[in-house]
Amino acid sequence: MTVFLVGAGPGDPGLITVRGLELVRRCEALVYDTLVAEELVAEARQASFAVSRAGMRQEEIDELLVSLGRRGLESVRLKGGDPLLFGRGGEEALALAAAGVPFEIVPGVSALSAVPAAAGIPVTHRGVSAQVTVVSGHSADGSALDYDALARAPGTLVVFMGLRRLGELAAELVAHGRNAATPVAVVSAGTTPEQEVVVATLADIAERAEGLAQPALVVVGDVVSLGLVEGNSSALASDLAAAVARVHRARAA
Repeated sequence: MTVFLVGAGPGDPGLITVRGLELVRRCEALVYDTLVAEELVAEARQASFAVSRAGMRQEEIDELLVSLGRRGLESVRLKGGDPLLFGRGGEEALALAAAGVPFEIVPGVSALSAVPAAAGIPVTHRGVSAQVTVVSGHSADGSALDYDALARAPGTLVVFMGLRRLGELAAELVAHGRNAATPVAVVSAGTTPEQEVVVATLADIAERAEGLAQPALVVVGDVVSLGLVEGNSSALASDLAAAVARVHRARAA
């Protein structure tokens, strides 16, 4: 038997992969993230054991997965997004490997592109952004982000778990050289019926996004100004697009 580390997708239960849903439906044990849709948990009808990871330390999750594997139960660890993108799936895989428990990683649709797409934002766009930089706003050791490198990085910046540090993030990017007029979008509860999108600039995004609920993804860069964003007022979209056009003209000069 095998432990399957399965990506549940970015929020909408319909965005799990066919392979992932098949495994959830046939598994004997299910360990799931708190942000996994209830509809997906309900699909595990054959599971004799189903538990949320809420309140569990990572070490306890690792031990539980090893224990389930050793008991010979076909087990699914259902994780939000993709297991290996800020999902700690690598840590669980290492724990299983060290214990000699067979496992398989089943990729999922990541919030990295799916959540911006649900808000009408392409993270890459020809002539606008050919590079995507991905960071977590919350580090395990509490260390600060490398704002100098992030401010200088071209293209699109996508920040996971950055809502609580949004004011710091915006201020530090500007302090390290990023234009205060750079477009920013914050997408809360992306791909779900509760999705909310706030569009502003680095200068005022912290104020404009105040009160948004987690989970939220922060997207920084000219792609935000393409006018596709849900809730974008035409005036703001036009202003941002004009600002981007000025930047491009300056670069070409």
